Amino acid sequence: MTEGDRRGLRVVLVDGLGRPTRVRGLVEWLVGVAPARARGAVTIALVDDVAMRRLNSTFAGKDRATDVLSFPASPAEARSAKAARGLDAGARVPGTPGGRPAQRRHLGDVVIATGVARRQARVAGHAYAQELRVLALHGLLHLLGYDHETDDGRMGRLEARLRRRGGMTAGVIERTERA
Repeated sequence: MTEGDRRGLRVVLVDGLGRPTRVRGLVEWLVGVAPARARGAVTIALVDDVAMRRLNSTFAGKDRATDVLSFPASPAEARSAKAARGLDAGARVPGTPGGRPAQRRHLGDVVIATGVARRQARVAGHAYAQELRVLALHGLLHLLGYDHETDDGRMGRLEARLRRRGGMTAGVIERTERA
């Protein structure tokens, strides 16, 4: 499936050229474990390491491929987890019809480097598809305003709980902390 839509979250999976692509179970898994407040649309792009290196250099100032980058649709939400979490189902939003949040606000884009993901899966001893799930969830949480570098472990705890809900154990943050 290239698109998933449940509980107000729509996920579209594309390749590095923006064409719909498939990874068995990825979209459905992410939609199933996402926090309830993850409402809107997300695009996940699977790109090669060269494209990821270019993106990482341009946007993070690091001249190397990384595993996952998140590009929030709203820079304000990227800076404020509180604001990102403020648009829950019952929130009244000034300036919108009936004070209701837009049904399909675009949360942003998650970009995953396929080469890096394959190498990390090998090292972790699990399947490539599982690594893509780990990275997609990590990226989605960043779109929702979480930042494991500044939040005293809040993102890590939430990510671990959501992974367990989806039948998985170790994730990006634990690997980073062990390294």
